[in-house]
Amino acid sequence: MQFSRNVHLCLNPPMLFDTVSGGKDRRSGLILTIPLCSEQTSMEELSTTLDYLLSIPSEKCKARGFTVIVDGRKSQWNIVKTVVLMLQNVIPAEVSLVCVVKPDEFWDKKVTHFCFWKEKDRLGFEVILVSANKLTRYIEPCQLTDEFGGSLVYDHMDWLNKRLVFEKFTKESTSLLDELAVINESEAGSQPDKDRPLDGNFLPSFDPETVLQTGHELLSELQQRRFNGSEGSTAWSPMDDELLAQPQVMKLLDSLREQYTKYQEVCRQRSKRTQLEEIQTKVMQVVNWLEGPGTEQLRTQWGIGDSTRASQALQQKHEEIESQHSEWFAVYVELNQQMAALLSAGDEEDLAELKSLQQQLSDVCYRQASQLEFRQNLLQSAHEFHGTAQDLSQQLDGLLGMLCADVTPTDGAAVQQTLKHLEEKLKSVEGALQGLREKGQILLDQISNQTSWSYGKDIVIKNKENIDHIQSVMEDMQLRKQRCEDMVDVRRLKMLQMVQLFKCEEDATQAVEWLGELLDALLKTHVRLGDDAQETKILLEKHKKFVDVAQSTYDYGRQLLQATVVLCQSLRCTTRSSGDTLPRLNRVWKQFSVTSEERLQRLEMASAFHTAAEKILTGCSEQSETSVDLEVYEEVEAVGKSLLDRLTVPVIFPDGEQYFGSPSDMASSAEHIRDRIKLVEVRRLFTWPVTCPPLTGHRAYMVLLNL
Repeated sequence: MQFSRNVHLCLNPPMLFDTVSGGKDRRSGLILTIPLCSEQTSMEELSTTLDYLLSIPSEKCKARGFTVIVDGRKSQWNIVKTVVLMLQNVIPAEVSLVCVVKPDEFWDKKVTHFCFWKEKDRLGFEVILVSANKLTRYIEPCQLTDEFGGSLVYDHMDWLNKRLVFEKFTKESTSLLDELAVINESEAGSQPDKDRPLDGNFLPSFDPETVLQTGHELLSELQQRRFNGSEGSTAWSPMDDELLAQPQVMKLLDSLREQYTKYQEVCRQRSKRTQLEEIQTKVMQVVNWLEGPGTEQLRTQWGIGDSTRASQALQQKHEEIESQHSEWFAVYVELNQQMAALLSAGDEEDLAELKSLQQQLSDVCYRQASQLEFRQNLLQSAHEFHGTAQDLSQQLDGLLGMLCADVTPTDGAAVQQTLKHLEEKLKSVEGALQGLREKGQILLDQISNQTSWSYGKDIVIKNKENIDHIQSVMEDMQLRKQRCEDMVDVRRLKMLQMVQLFKCEEDATQAVEWLGELLDALLKTHVRLGDDAQETKILLEKHKKFVDVAQSTYDYGRQLLQATVVLCQSLRCTTRSSGDTLPRLNRVWKQFSVTSEERLQRLEMASAFHTAAEKILTGCSEQSETSVDLEVYEEVEAVGKSLLDRLTVPVIFPDGEQYFGSPSDMASSAEHIRDRIKLVEVRRLFTWPVTCPPLTGHRAYMVLLNL
């Protein structure tokens, strides 16, 4: 049985067969729906359900009358008839119209035996037999649910669940109000007794928070549920029963909040008294332990250890002590929060006692915590000091091992790398020693400023053993560092000499390479002899400078090799340059000397040739035109032929032969010389026709042909 979405339910409602969906007839009366089925219907349960539903609406709503829809489409005729007659006995005054929804074809003959309209006066209400599709003639479609072809939205299970919530809240809130009133009155009428226990009668049967939350949720549902009417009517309008339910729920909530507030105050007062007693007991437990066993544990811990491992063991022991203290400090934090909460309540009779307890507890805990922190910082500084000393000792051992090992580098770069690594290690040792001094000074300051372990009393603490140990470690490290530094100075000097030795050998090798490059350039690029006397003179000057550069390079290489001999003697090692570099240097220099001498002779011959040729060709001879000029002709011819012959001769080295330039370069120079010889011969032919042998035959033809 369904009911309106906004109607109140009674306590423990019966199984509902009827429904009041929230729809209204044309007289604004509620529509009551009785759905029947083919199974046997209990008239007793139906009667009880009708009585329950009719008790919910207000008198004003009942006065408008009900329109009852009896859905007999799935039921038998005799059941429908019995239900209609029952309505006469149960609610004749509230019913104004009964609409019996019949099946389409099954009742036509049976209905003729019983006409409800003839019984209207006896029944007290009008009965209409109608099919489902014609029900809208009497009721608007928007007021009918979907099973009758209407558009009214209604969820019976949702309505029933909400009704049960309302009934449950009404029962629990009423019972809870009575219990809270009794508890509050009994507590207000008696004097506070600190020794009275908190018995079971002090606790209500229901949880007030849960009941209040249920009431607020129910009130929110009642305020949000709305009825959507048909077109032309007021949409989203609350029902009359909903308007009555909301004030009832709000009234219960207000009363419940009032009593619950008083109950909370009663509980708070009792809880505060209990808390105060518990706080006093716990405070004394914390104070007694910290001033007793806790302080005694700290009194026995003074050392800082003589190594990293020893300081770690002391730290572990201190962590165990801190762990025991932490449990009591946790109790202190909890107690402090409880006392702060009680102080904020502002009860005058408890303020002085609470403040005294709080101050006493805070003083003891802070004092003990400061001693723990100081001890922890001291042990941490000791651990860092010993760790730094251990690292420094390892660095000094490594540096000493490096200094004691023989140095056998392969080249100057390796020596420099080793020297750089040595300098870095020494610098790292100096930095570590400085760090050790700083950490040692910090530790000494902490020991000298060590406070008393007692409360307000100075105790003379004998730390001479710890101080002597710290100073002894720093002095020992300083002496070890100084010894290593002296050895580093000796090793540095030796390695610098080795660097210089490798540098001299490298530079000597470079001098050999430079000299070889000069020789190669002399053979391959210094091949020109000049086109005239002026150019040849310039080439002679350049050649002399070139030879001077080579001489300087050779001398530089010799000096470097002599320096390597001195350095090897100083380093007490075998001479490294006598076996290879010096023979190479001498061999290249000898080759260069032979080549440069050959080059010089060729340039001098070319200069003499061009000078004599130019005298003839320019006609600038100051000698007699008979004997001297004739000698010049002969000199030009002789020097030219000798020069041509020399151009084809190779330079002889001990290990082979070399030629100046390429064959094409030599051919070009020889061709130029031949041309000048020919010019000189022609000049001689035309200048000395009498004295010169006549040019006849083949010789004259060749001279003229060459011209």
